[in-house]
Amino acid sequence: MTAVALGPSRTAFLLRLNPLAKIAAPLPAMIALVFVRDLATPLAFLVLAYAALFAGARWSARLFVLLGAVVPLAVIVVSLGFALWVDPARGGTDVVRAGTWTLTDSALTVGVATGLRLAAIMTLAFIGGLTTTGADLVRALVHQLHVPYRIGYAALAAIRFVPRFGRELEVIRLAHRVRGVGGFLPLRWIRTVVPLLAGGIRHAERVALAMDARAFGAHPDRTERHSVPWHHRDTVFVLAFWAVSAAVFLVA
Repeated sequence: MTAVALGPSRTAFLLRLNPLAKIAAPLPAMIALVFVRDLATPLAFLVLAYAALFAGARWSARLFVLLGAVVPLAVIVVSLGFALWVDPARGGTDVVRAGTWTLTDSALTVGVATGLRLAAIMTLAFIGGLTTTGADLVRALVHQLHVPYRIGYAALAAIRFVPRFGRELEVIRLAHRVRGVGGFLPLRWIRTVVPLLAGGIRHAERVALAMDARAFGAHPDRTERHSVPWHHRDTVFVLAFWAVSAAVFLVA
Protein backbone atom coordinates (compact mmCIF):
# COMPACT_ATOMS: atom_id res chain seq x y z
CA MET A 1 0.00 0.00 0.00
CA THR A 2 1.31 3.43 -0.92
CA ALA A 3 0.87 6.03 1.82
CA VAL A 4 -0.09 9.59 0.93
CA ALA A 5 2.65 11.88 2.22
CA LEU A 6 1.57 14.98 4.11
CA GLY A 7 3.55 18.08 4.91
CA PRO A 8 7.04 19.02 3.81
CA SER A 9 9.74 16.53 2.94
CA ARG A 10 11.91 15.73 5.94
CA THR A 11 14.30 13.14 7.28
CA ALA A 12 12.54 10.11 8.76
CA PHE A 13 15.34 8.60 10.83
CA LEU A 14 13.36 5.52 11.86
CA LEU A 15 13.28 4.37 8.24
CA ARG A 16 17.09 4.20 8.17
CA LEU A 17 17.40 2.05 11.29
CA ASN A 18 17.78 -1.71 11.35
CA PRO A 19 14.40 -3.42 11.89
CA LEU A 20 15.78 -5.37 14.85
CA ALA A 21 16.85 -2.13 16.52
CA LYS A 22 13.30 -0.78 16.28
CA ILE A 23 12.05 -3.97 17.93
CA ALA A 24 14.72 -4.29 20.60
CA ALA A 25 14.52 -0.64 21.71
CA PRO A 26 10.89 -0.57 22.97
CA LEU A 27 10.68 -4.27 23.88
CA PRO A 28 11.82 -3.96 27.56
CA ALA A 29 9.38 -1.09 28.13
CA MET A 30 6.55 -3.07 26.53
CA ILE A 31 7.24 -6.03 28.83
CA ALA A 32 7.52 -3.82 31.92
CA LEU A 33 4.28 -2.00 31.11
CA VAL A 34 2.38 -5.24 31.59
CA PHE A 35 3.10 -5.07 35.32
CA VAL A 36 2.50 -1.37 36.06
CA ARG A 37 -0.78 -0.17 37.53
CA ASP A 38 -0.43 3.62 37.74
CA LEU A 39 -1.53 6.27 35.25
CA ALA A 40 1.67 8.27 34.87
CA THR A 41 3.95 5.51 33.52
CA PRO A 42 1.84 4.37 30.52
CA LEU A 43 0.93 7.98 29.76
CA ALA A 44 4.63 8.92 29.66
CA PHE A 45 5.44 6.04 27.31
CA LEU A 46 2.46 6.94 25.15
CA VAL A 47 3.84 10.45 24.76
CA LEU A 48 7.32 9.03 24.07
CA ALA A 49 6.01 6.71 21.35
CA TYR A 50 4.00 9.53 19.75
CA ALA A 51 7.07 11.77 19.74
CA ALA A 52 9.24 9.04 18.19
CA LEU A 53 6.70 8.31 15.45
CA PHE A 54 6.01 11.92 14.55
CA ALA A 55 9.73 12.74 14.55
CA GLY A 56 11.08 9.61 12.89
CA ALA A 57 8.34 8.12 10.69
CA ARG A 58 7.17 9.30 7.29
CA TRP A 59 4.05 11.40 7.69
CA SER A 60 1.02 9.91 5.95
CA ALA A 61 -2.75 9.96 6.18
CA ARG A 62 -2.70 6.48 7.69
CA LEU A 63 -0.31 7.58 10.44
CA PHE A 64 -2.44 10.57 11.39
CA VAL A 65 -5.67 8.53 11.40
CA LEU A 66 -4.07 5.76 13.44
CA LEU A 67 -2.51 8.01 16.08
CA GLY A 68 -5.15 10.74 16.05
CA ALA A 69 -8.32 8.65 16.02
CA VAL A 70 -7.80 4.91 16.41
CA VAL A 71 -5.53 4.95 19.47
CA PRO A 72 -7.60 7.55 21.45
CA LEU A 73 -10.81 5.70 20.58
CA ALA A 74 -9.26 2.41 21.73
CA VAL A 75 -8.24 4.03 25.03
CA ILE A 76 -11.80 5.27 25.63
CA VAL A 77 -13.46 1.94 24.75
CA VAL A 78 -11.03 -0.19 26.78
CA SER A 79 -11.13 2.20 29.75
CA LEU A 80 -14.93 2.16 29.92
CA GLY A 81 -15.06 -1.59 29.37
CA PHE A 82 -12.64 -2.42 32.17
CA ALA A 83 -14.22 0.16 34.46
CA LEU A 84 -17.58 -1.59 34.10
CA TRP A 85 -16.01 -4.93 35.01
CA VAL A 86 -14.40 -3.73 38.25
CA ASP A 87 -16.15 -4.93 41.38
CA PRO A 88 -17.94 -1.99 43.09
CA ALA A 89 -16.95 -3.54 46.42
CA ARG A 90 -13.45 -2.13 45.92
CA GLY A 91 -14.81 1.13 47.29
CA GLY A 92 -14.47 4.69 46.10
CA THR A 93 -16.76 7.62 45.44
CA ASP A 94 -19.79 7.05 43.24
CA VAL A 95 -19.51 8.69 39.81
CA VAL A 96 -22.57 7.17 38.12
CA ARG A 97 -25.43 5.35 39.84
CA ALA A 98 -28.21 3.42 38.11
CA GLY A 99 -30.41 1.57 40.56
CA THR A 100 -28.24 -0.87 42.48
CA TRP A 101 -25.33 -0.51 40.04
CA THR A 102 -22.66 2.13 40.65
CA LEU A 103 -19.54 3.26 38.84
CA THR A 104 -16.92 4.48 41.29
CA ASP A 105 -13.91 6.67 40.73
CA SER A 106 -11.57 3.82 41.74
CA ALA A 107 -13.10 1.56 39.08
CA LEU A 108 -12.75 4.33 36.53
CA THR A 109 -9.10 4.80 37.52
CA VAL A 110 -8.43 1.10 37.04
CA GLY A 111 -10.12 1.20 33.63
CA VAL A 112 -8.20 4.26 32.46
CA ALA A 113 -4.90 2.79 33.67
CA THR A 114 -5.60 -0.42 31.76
CA GLY A 115 -6.58 1.47 28.62
CA LEU A 116 -3.48 3.66 28.74
CA ARG A 117 -1.26 0.64 29.41
CA LEU A 118 -2.58 -1.29 26.39
CA ALA A 119 -2.42 1.83 24.20
CA ALA A 120 1.19 2.48 25.25
CA ILE A 121 2.21 -1.09 24.43
CA MET A 122 0.44 -0.91 21.08
CA THR A 123 1.95 2.46 20.16
CA LEU A 124 5.45 1.34 21.12
CA ALA A 125 4.98 -1.62 18.78
CA PHE A 126 4.07 0.85 16.02
CA ILE A 127 7.64 2.22 16.15
CA GLY A 128 8.85 -0.88 14.36
CA GLY A 129 5.62 -1.93 12.70
CA LEU A 130 4.89 1.29 10.82
CA THR A 131 8.46 1.92 9.68
CA THR A 132 9.60 -1.55 8.62
CA THR A 133 8.81 -3.68 5.59
CA GLY A 134 8.43 -7.43 5.81
CA ALA A 135 11.31 -8.05 3.42
CA ASP A 136 13.74 -5.94 5.48
CA LEU A 137 12.66 -7.67 8.69
CA VAL A 138 13.28 -11.09 7.16
CA ARG A 139 16.69 -9.99 5.87
CA ALA A 140 17.62 -8.66 9.31
CA LEU A 141 16.49 -11.87 11.01
CA VAL A 142 18.56 -13.94 8.57
CA HIS A 143 21.67 -11.75 8.78
CA GLN A 144 21.80 -10.66 12.43
CA LEU A 145 19.94 -13.45 14.25
CA HIS A 146 20.98 -16.20 11.81
CA VAL A 147 17.43 -17.46 11.31
CA PRO A 148 17.49 -20.09 8.53
CA TYR A 149 16.51 -18.41 5.29
CA ARG A 150 14.22 -21.33 4.49
CA ILE A 151 12.03 -20.28 7.44
CA GLY A 152 12.31 -16.55 6.90
CA TYR A 153 11.50 -16.41 3.22
CA ALA A 154 8.82 -19.07 3.50
CA ALA A 155 7.11 -16.88 6.11
CA LEU A 156 7.55 -13.82 3.87
CA ALA A 157 5.92 -15.66 0.96
CA ALA A 158 3.00 -16.59 3.22
CA ILE A 159 2.60 -12.97 4.39
CA ARG A 160 2.49 -11.76 0.79
CA PHE A 161 -0.48 -14.03 0.17
CA VAL A 162 -2.70 -11.72 2.21
CA PRO A 163 -2.73 -8.65 -0.09
CA ARG A 164 -2.98 -10.93 -3.11
CA PHE A 165 -6.07 -12.57 -1.66
CA GLY A 166 -7.54 -9.10 -1.17
CA ARG A 167 -6.96 -8.19 -4.82
CA GLU A 168 -8.36 -11.49 -6.06
CA LEU A 169 -11.43 -11.10 -3.87
CA GLU A 170 -12.08 -7.69 -5.40
CA VAL A 171 -11.71 -9.13 -8.93
CA ILE A 172 -14.16 -11.92 -8.10
CA ARG A 173 -16.70 -9.46 -6.73
CA LEU A 174 -16.42 -7.30 -9.86
CA ALA A 175 -16.86 -10.37 -12.05
CA HIS A 176 -19.99 -11.37 -10.11
CA ARG A 177 -21.34 -7.84 -10.43
CA VAL A 178 -20.79 -7.83 -14.22
CA ARG A 179 -22.62 -11.16 -14.53
CA GLY A 180 -25.48 -9.92 -12.38
CA VAL A 181 -24.86 -12.47 -9.62
CA GLY A 182 -26.74 -11.27 -6.55
CA GLY A 183 -28.43 -12.76 -3.54
CA PHE A 184 -28.08 -12.30 0.19
CA LEU A 185 -24.75 -11.30 1.67
CA PRO A 186 -23.92 -14.77 3.15
CA LEU A 187 -24.70 -16.37 -0.22
CA ARG A 188 -22.43 -13.90 -2.03
CA TRP A 189 -19.61 -14.71 0.38
CA ILE A 190 -20.09 -18.46 -0.16
CA ARG A 191 -19.88 -17.98 -3.95
CA THR A 192 -16.45 -16.36 -3.61
CA VAL A 193 -14.91 -19.22 -1.60
CA VAL A 194 -14.32 -21.66 -4.46
CA PRO A 195 -12.76 -19.20 -6.97
CA LEU A 196 -10.69 -17.62 -4.20
CA LEU A 197 -9.41 -21.03 -3.13
CA ALA A 198 -8.63 -21.96 -6.74
CA GLY A 199 -6.72 -18.70 -7.24
CA GLY A 200 -4.76 -19.30 -4.05
CA ILE A 201 -3.77 -22.79 -5.17
CA ARG A 202 -2.65 -21.51 -8.59
CA HIS A 203 -0.58 -18.77 -6.95
CA ALA A 204 0.99 -21.25 -4.52
CA GLU A 205 1.98 -23.49 -7.42
CA ARG A 206 3.59 -20.59 -9.26
CA VAL A 207 5.51 -19.52 -6.15
CA ALA A 208 6.68 -23.09 -5.53
CA LEU A 209 7.90 -23.45 -9.14
CA ALA A 210 9.70 -20.10 -8.96
CA MET A 211 11.43 -21.10 -5.70
CA ASP A 212 12.46 -24.47 -7.15
CA ALA A 213 13.82 -22.77 -10.26
CA ARG A 214 16.03 -20.61 -8.03
CA ALA A 215 17.27 -23.66 -6.05
CA PHE A 216 15.58 -22.47 -2.87
CA GLY A 217 16.76 -24.61 0.04
CA ALA A 218 19.50 -26.37 -1.92
CA HIS A 219 22.31 -24.66 0.00
CA PRO A 220 22.73 -23.69 3.68
CA ASP A 221 22.89 -19.97 2.86
CA ARG A 222 22.14 -17.59 0.02
CA THR A 223 23.50 -14.29 -1.22
CA GLU A 224 21.31 -11.20 -0.92
CA ARG A 225 20.79 -8.43 -3.44
CA HIS A 226 19.97 -5.97 -0.65
CA SER A 227 21.61 -6.22 2.77
CA VAL A 228 20.30 -4.77 6.03
CA PRO A 229 23.42 -4.18 8.14
CA TRP A 230 23.62 -3.16 11.77
CA HIS A 231 25.21 0.29 12.09
CA HIS A 232 26.48 2.28 15.06
CA ARG A 233 23.37 4.44 14.92
CA ASP A 234 21.29 1.34 15.64
CA THR A 235 23.27 0.66 18.80
CA VAL A 236 22.98 4.31 19.85
CA PHE A 237 19.22 4.29 19.26
CA VAL A 238 18.68 1.11 21.29
CA LEU A 239 20.84 2.27 24.22
CA ALA A 240 19.27 5.75 24.22
CA PHE A 241 15.75 4.33 24.19
CA TRP A 242 16.61 1.96 27.03
CA ALA A 243 18.06 4.84 29.04
CA VAL A 244 14.97 7.00 28.50
CA SER A 245 12.72 4.08 29.39
CA ALA A 246 14.62 3.44 32.62
CA ALA A 247 14.42 7.15 33.49
CA VAL A 248 10.66 7.16 32.92
CA PHE A 249 10.18 4.17 35.22
CA LEU A 250 12.38 5.70 37.91
CA VAL A 251 10.60 9.04 37.81
CA ALA A 252 7.08 7.66 37.50
